[in-house]
Amino acid sequence: MKKQLGIDVTRILKTLKYIVIIERNPETGYYVGQCKQVPEAFSQGRTVDELMNNMKEAISLAIECRDEELRERYKDKEVFHRELVLA
Repeated sequence: MKKQLGIDVTRILKTLKYIVIIERNPETGYYVGQCKQVPEAFSQGRTVDELMNNMKEAISLAIECRDEELRERYKDKEVFHRELVLA
């Protein structure tokens, strides 16, 4: 399991639900998607199923990049975190 900034990212990724905005490219026939909650995560696929599998990887990578940026930003600072659940 990956722990970044003291947070179990793998557990969080598996429990969150994401909305993927899907568009079909009329020229190529490919489906193109972008995650609503993580807009830097986008991908494509020949089918919607292929796109959604590709989106899982794109979202995971985008979140890992965010974690790396946060670690770098706070590396010399005394910080703590709290988990927040929206219900």
